[in-house]
Amino acid sequence: MPNAGDNYTVTLKTAHMQWGTHRHTSTRGVVYGEGYIQIPASVARKLNIYNSNHPDAGNEYKCSSYDGFLTNVTLKACGSSSAGALHAKQFEGSGNLKLLGDWFHQINAQEGDEIEVSWISASNIIIRKI
Repeated sequence: MPNAGDNYTVTLKTAHMQWGTHRHTSTRGVVYGEGYIQIPASVARKLNIYNSNHPDAGNEYKCSSYDGFLTNVTLKACGSSSAGALHAKQFEGSGNLKLLGDWFHQINAQEGDEIEVSWISASNIIIRKI
């Protein structure tokens, strides 16, 4: 589990900001406004960020954004690079896949922008566009 002071930065891609429309799958229909924040595999392993496949790890984090648009919302560490893998590959809104898409819209996020994810405690994070 991450500790206060841990952080990482990712560069946004179109798929992160338009998750519901910019993808190569037919498993579900088009959904506008969805978004996620990537967790690079090296970061997930280093900080022990797990998805729901890990039996003992919590995968939900309270999140706020520096701009104040998000306040104590719940993000879930989800996905995996291969079936059954324990480390998460993304943060998404818990129960609301449009949560981060709305934030991306609010901050006028563009492909190539950098997003910093910082832990203020083991289960609380703050995000910002840098």
